[in-house]
Amino acid sequence: MGAANGTLSAAQATPEAVEYTEILEAEDRPWVTVVWDDPVNLMHYVTYIFQKLFGYSKAKATELMLKVHNDGKAVVSSGSRDKMEHDVQRLHAAGLWATMQRDD
Repeated sequence: MGAANGTLSAAQATPEAVEYTEILEAEDRPWVTVVWDDPVNLMHYVTYIFQKLFGYSKAKATELMLKVHNDGKAVVSSGSRDKMEHDVQRLHAAGLWATMQRDD
C-alpha cells in the first residue's frame, strides 16, 4: 500500500512540474508569427495587410514585405501563443500564408 501511495504522489507531482516548466519556457521564448512568400499575393497587397492588421507604418510594412519576398519569410509579430494564433487566423483570412512557432 505504501508503494502505491508513493506512485500516486509522484504521478500527481509530475503534471505540476511539467506545467511549471512549460510556463518558464513560455516566458523565456515567446511565440512568433511567420509570413511565408507565395506566388499569388502582390507585394503592395502584402504591405497593405501588414499596415492594416498590425498598424505598422508604410516603411515598416514595406521592410517586412521585402523580407518575405527576398528571404522567403519574415517574422511579423511576437507574443503569447493565443495572440499569435489570432494573428495567424487574421493573416489567413487576408489570403496570406502564415504559421506560428516558438521564437528562436
